[in-house]
Amino acid sequence: MMNLSQIKKNRKLVNDIDWDMTPEEAVRLYLEWGNNWARSNYVIRSKADVSHYFVVNTWKDDPVIYLVRRNSENAEELARIEMPTQIKQRFLKENGDLKGVYAIDGPVRDWLQHQLES
Repeated sequence: MMNLSQIKKNRKLVNDIDWDMTPEEAVRLYLEWGNNWARSNYVIRSKADVSHYFVVNTWKDDPVIYLVRRNSENAEELARIEMPTQIKQRFLKENGDLKGVYAIDGPVRDWLQHQLES
């Protein structure tokens, strides 16, 4: 599994990241094919269609950021990224202790984008 510095070195991967993709949108696009035509300009036509996006996973004790590669057959975690303490505390303050998988936004997204700038 990659880390943040390995992602940063892979400029093609960085350029392929869909910063607006959410876990919910990924499920709709890749797993609910019949629903795509009515709600999006982007339509999944085959397993060759792929998205790369970040999520925050809170199923364990601390929230962790994952870079996910998804197609219609699989969701693969490519990288695991620990949040800095300040970002983690702010995330927990905003989202509480609820377990789940969250879209990146606000301070988490800002921090990641800053880390991956060239």
